[in-house]
Amino acid sequence: MMQTTLALFLVVACVHAVSWPHGKYTLVKPNLGCPPGWAEGWRYQDNEDKNNKNALSSGHHFSGSFGRNIKTYYCSKIKEEKVTDWTTWKIVQWPKGTYCILRKGGKCPKGFANGHVHWDDEDSGNENAFGGTLPDGDYGRNTDIQYCCRTDRSTNTPIDLPTSKPFYLVKKSSACQQVKGMNVSEEYIKTDDEDKNNKNSWSGNYPSIATGRNIIVYYCYYS
Repeated sequence: MMQTTLALFLVVACVHAVSWPHGKYTLVKPNLGCPPGWAEGWRYQDNEDKNNKNALSSGHHFSGSFGRNIKTYYCSKIKEEKVTDWTTWKIVQWPKGTYCILRKGGKCPKGFANGHVHWDDEDSGNENAFGGTLPDGDYGRNTDIQYCCRTDRSTNTPIDLPTSKPFYLVKKSSACQQVKGMNVSEEYIKTDDEDKNNKNSWSGNYPSIATGRNIIVYYCYYS
């Protein structure tokens, strides 16, 4: 009897466990680490030298180093295994909502549209660098990152995502997407970009950002 009860408990637990959706994609790394088995990488941006105004939200949870220059870490799901929802026997896809992730593998997951943001990094003595696995983009003297965004349901409708560890989504609208079982707070990273002949740009379905000569990207932290 006890063995039967235990087996039933394990089946129910497996059925209700929420997995990360199918496909390849990247999330910004929080200070408590990446999901198990994901690849990690980092991007170091050499920001404006003169009167630098880099800034972050107070009490942020980003993994990296943030001073006159910024080093941001990323978590990438690079395995294409098909994750099945055993309650429906369907492949687990990203749920409808209003939010963004970072593109990985050359295309956005089903339901998302592509956009990009281009940072014009410091020209003089540029020391940009990178390592590990990064989201799709260009990582030379300037930084260009590809995003995947969607706006097919209200942020007020909570979505199912794993709740075992904190994570970031990239903000898409005036409010953060609600996630079942998680608290959410808004955070941001502001980069002071090249002053002279600044070529910052953005196009397509890009995240919620403050645009101009300096760029602020807004994130949603779930814990």
